[in-house]
Amino acid sequence: MEKQYVERNKKEEQMSYPTKVVLIGLFGGLIWSLIGYLAFYFNFIRVGPALALMPFVVGDWKDTYIGQLVGVAMIAVLSIGVAFLYRLTLQKFNKLWISIGFGLALWVLVFILLNPIFPGLKSVNNLDMNTIITSICLYALYGAFIGYSISYEYAEQHRND
Repeated sequence: MEKQYVERNKKEEQMSYPTKVVLIGLFGGLIWSLIGYLAFYFNFIRVGPALALMPFVVGDWKDTYIGQLVGVAMIAVLSIGVAFLYRLTLQKFNKLWISIGFGLALWVLVFILLNPIFPGLKSVNNLDMNTIITSICLYALYGAFIGYSISYEYAEQHRND
């Protein structure tokens, strides 16, 4: 009887799956945009996290380090939506390559399809190779983090059912 009570309390203490998806998205965006900022700071990439502010914010402040940090925060919040998109579409696939493909699809979305709405972003043809390769790697790693984490949590949740 006491064992059942302890097991029931353990289940009640765990976070819900949607809460885990929010945290995965938030920390995935935070971690990988900070790494992107480091890549920008050390000139591996020509566009920093402030790129996320370009369509919405006016002023030169977004080109400073404060703008980059606000961009990191904005990417972290937007990443929650990206995590729920992954949950909605690909959570059942517990394969690393699918997660990496998701990240690469996000790169195509930002750098090719949505390029016209980002005034500070050159077309892919006009970007240098360091920027292209570094950004592709960052997006692939971001996709791997988000996708594999969500797929793992989905598998863990259904394993215990």
